[in-house]
Amino acid sequence: MSFGQQGGPQSQWDPWKPNSQQPWDSGSGDTPDWAALAEASETRNKRRKVLFIVGGALATVAIGTAVAMAVVSANGSNDESNKPTSSLPAASDLPSASGSAPSFAPTSAPPPLDPKEFIASKAKDTAPLSVTDLFPGTQLTMGSTVYKKGATADTKNCASAAKGTLPKILTDNGCTRLLRVSYVKGGVAVTVGVAVFDTEAQATRAKKQSTNKSLISSLAGDGIKAFCNAAVCRTTTNSYGRYAYFTTAGFTDGKNVTDKDTQVFQTGDDLAEFAFRQIRRRGETQASAAASQ
Repeated sequence: MSFGQQGGPQSQWDPWKPNSQQPWDSGSGDTPDWAALAEASETRNKRRKVLFIVGGALATVAIGTAVAMAVVSANGSNDESNKPTSSLPAASDLPSASGSAPSFAPTSAPPPLDPKEFIASKAKDTAPLSVTDLFPGTQLTMGSTVYKKGATADTKNCASAAKGTLPKILTDNGCTRLLRVSYVKGGVAVTVGVAVFDTEAQATRAKKQSTNKSLISSLAGDGIKAFCNAAVCRTTTNSYGRYAYFTTAGFTDGKNVTDKDTQVFQTGDDLAEFAFRQIRRRGETQASAAASQ
């Protein structure tokens, strides 16, 4: 075994080991090897630089991770809507939709009352009845035509206010009352008569039995001259509920009505339409009153 300097056996020099001594060239005595020292110093500097770079990269990653964790934490603490699913209450903890909704017993609305039922028989048709109730006011407007109201009449002897075959028809079917009113427009006048029966069947039968020879007697007075006493006039017949209604229309100068006299036809149709509306309204009024009770 060979030994170097005194003090112990020769050891291998490690530039990274503390207190490690640089070996000297035995060939030069006490003079250091400057080239070896320079090479060792350069190697040491390179390794230190590499460690600095690697350490800096690791530090950057650590800082980035810390920032990311800080952002997630901030969002979680300030925005409850961004909570992860695991932090929401379980489905079993949520209130039941069926338990929060009120329940109601099944109901069914009553069927609407039929207005015609209240004018189909004497038993239900109990509202007051008069000529004024059916034909109020002093004039009547239908479309753009204004008719002036004349005389009115109300009798329980239905046959006395009818002509031709109508008196017998009214009597046979049990007419209990006949209400009449007249209107005039220019030289054309019309009388509308409403016959009252106890049942709808009686009124319907009276309508079916009537012909062009079944006439309601014209009613003059209150500004309307006598008409349709001897001349040819136009008549209509219809029924609704327990009421049959008739019209007699013609000229106040006694002239006969022909197929070309459209004004007479229009006058009779207007008053027949108005009579129907008033009878139907009578049923609607009583049905509405019954429904509100």
